[in-house]
This record gives sequence, C-alpha cells and structure tokens, in this order.
Amino acid sequence: MIHRGEIVERVVRDSGIPLTKVAKKMGKSRRWIYNVFEMPDLSLDLVLEFGKILHYDFSDEIPQIANRTSIINDRDIPYGVNKVEYWKNKYYRLLEEYNELLKKDSKDK
Repeated sequence: MIHRGEIVERVVRDSGIPLTKVAKKMGKSRRWIYNVFEMPDLSLDLVLEFGKILHYDFSDEIPQIANRTSIINDRDIPYGVNKVEYWKNKYYRLLEEYNELLKKDSKDK
C-alpha cells in the first residue's frame, strides 16, 4: 500500500507543475518537497496545502481528508489569500452584478 507522501508525489508529478514552483508557492525548498515524498504519515494539513496549490482533491486517495472541508469548499481560492476576504469580495462582486442586471431589466420593461 502506498503512503501519503507517495500519493502526494504522484499528484505533484502528474500535475506538470515544476517542483521548484510548488516549493516556492509553499515557501519551502525543493529538498523539503523531496523529503515530504518520503513521509508515510504526512500530516493532513500538508496534504491539504498541496491540494490547494495543485487544485486537487485528495479525499479519494486519503479518506481522512473527507472530514476536512478546506480543500473541498475553498479549492478556488488562490494559495496565500485570506479566505474571509476572498468570499466577502466575491459576494460583493456578485451583488453588484445582480444589481446591474436588475437595473437593466427594469429599463427594458
């Protein structure tokens, strides 16, 4: 049975994103990434962090992640962006677009 580090390694390599870029987004070195690939008991938080960067949901391969909602609910948030600010700004943009549509619809009638 393959362990968490090997699962993450497979996904990272299949993504086509260079290891250097993944390491830079995580604020770590390439050597650190290689060490992670060797960790059988890699923390779920690190797995989720890789998932955010790679836009990948590890919950199929690592069932314990299904209880953690971060990667599933926030997968569109760019790495390093505050979640609260992201969703607040998205809400305001959608609200503005909705109001514009209402104005346009009322003028058409």
